[in-house]
Amino acid sequence: MSIVSKQEELRKLQFTGKSSFIVSLPKEWIRDHGLKQGDQVAVGRNGSSILEIKPMSISKPSNQESATITITNNDNDASILRKLIALYFLHYQTIHIKPKGDRITPSQRNTIRSAVKNVLMGAEITSDSTEGITIQVLINLVGLSVDGAFKRMLHLAKSMQDDVLLALKEGNVELAQQVIDSDDDVDRFGFYIIRQLTIGIENEHMLEEMGFSNSRDCLGYRVIVKNIERLADHAERMAKDVIEFKKPINEKTFDRLKELSDYTLKLIDDACLAMFKQDTGEAEQTISNVSKITRLEKKVFDTIKPSHKEEEIYRIRKIVENLRRISEYASDIGEVVLNTNIEKMIKKK
Repeated sequence: MSIVSKQEELRKLQFTGKSSFIVSLPKEWIRDHGLKQGDQVAVGRNGSSILEIKPMSISKPSNQESATITITNNDNDASILRKLIALYFLHYQTIHIKPKGDRITPSQRNTIRSAVKNVLMGAEITSDSTEGITIQVLINLVGLSVDGAFKRMLHLAKSMQDDVLLALKEGNVELAQQVIDSDDDVDRFGFYIIRQLTIGIENEHMLEEMGFSNSRDCLGYRVIVKNIERLADHAERMAKDVIEFKKPINEKTFDRLKELSDYTLKLIDDACLAMFKQDTGEAEQTISNVSKITRLEKKVFDTIKPSHKEEEIYRIRKIVENLRRISEYASDIGEVVLNTNIEKMIKKK
């Protein structure tokens, strides 16, 4: 027996023609919205079991798809950037930036342009005048899936680590700067994915389109994305080391660092593969393998001789610390895979 709330009525489905079902709408609802025969209503799914019916007068794009922020000359660049990222995450399609009283300063204008170019994937400036700037977010979910964006983000972050190791070997400042510049690209993919996940959490149909079974999986995916962002951040830190010292790492130490770096990237690969396969056994194995990094760290430190300068020893320890942290992110990803699939494991038993 179905339970119907006081706000609900039972209506019978009727079959008409060869393939259509019809259901009548409550007269009071029709009257409240001033509808008449021939008027159109929008019908849309909200999850797997709910249909929403809206009069066209309220189903058209609302002001929620557009947001306006007002800035003054006292608003610094970091504050403006934070506001733009927040509105992007809230999946506004149009963002208006208006000056309060005076014009937008050149520095503020450069910050907004830089954010659109380097941070907000799928965004374009559609209007730029003394009266303000308008940003349009044009994202095609079909054209770039969440998984597709994640794979590109992962590839970029791993390439950054490979490149920074080469820069360390050669003392290559130019290559190190390229690694630093690449961090913006990784962040763009991260922001894009988080934006799409936010949409999915609020819309069950979109959630299914993305391949998630529930909103909790979205939250786990978001944690994994943040770990890949941190991988890129550590590559950036090591690149800054190259720029600071402008010297290559000695060959013996570098060989051991390369071995350590390759192992951390393998751990990341294994953890992400476990995520895509939803393989809890692979996830557990990856978590277990992280502990083996201690042996590789020792091999690096064994290359340090009494003749090494204190500055160089400090530098090597910093690089090892960055690589260790990356291996810990692989463990974190493995933990997420276990946590999001634990119910499936219980059901199988």
